[in-house]
Amino acid sequence: MFNILGAIVSGLVVGILARWLYPGPVAMDWVQTILLGIGGSLFAGLIVTRGAAGFNRAGCLASILGAMALIAIGRWLLAA
Repeated sequence: MFNILGAIVSGLVVGILARWLYPGPVAMDWVQTILLGIGGSLFAGLIVTRGAAGFNRAGCLASILGAMALIAIGRWLLAA
């Protein structure tokens, strides 16, 4: 149960930071922001961490960059 709550809270934090750092407006509600943060963490985790467990600053930065990449991919797909 705490793993799910932790994923939601960290997804919210990562999603908010990604939306704040992404250039231009990003129109999303809270649920989409949480899903963006969780997706960015998973995306970055698959590429960068390679199975490293625990909290580290590089993983947090990679999660934010992963979420920003998902924003860019989503905008690119909607524009096409």
